Amino acid sequence: MNLAREVYRVTNAFPKSETFGLAMQMRRCAVSVPSNIAEGHGRLSDKSLRVFLAQARGSLYELETQLQLAADLKYINAEQANGLTSGCDEVAKMINGLLGAIRRSEDTDAR
Repeated sequence: MNLAREVYRVTNAFPKSETFGLAMQMRRCAVSVPSNIAEGHGRLSDKSLRVFLAQARGSLYELETQLQLAADLKYINAEQANGLTSGCDEVAKMINGLLGAIRRSEDTDAR
């Protein structure tokens, strides 16, 4: 949730012409990450959680691409881009860790 809050904060300073463009897309991706994790957890099965974690990871990678574009367009400075990208990396590690734990659990159950 911290990453999503920070994306909202940073995109508030985008040009008004981007209100319904890049800023909105970045916000949607940022909100999609924790939302998909929550929905997957609520489904109460590892199979569903795995699907929603993969969707969250996809949204996270979309956000990283959009951060690079925002930096290239000078909508955010290098410090903001680096901080948000680091946040994306941290969340990606957590998602990958969860996916790995699910795989290990499924491998154990299959034996």
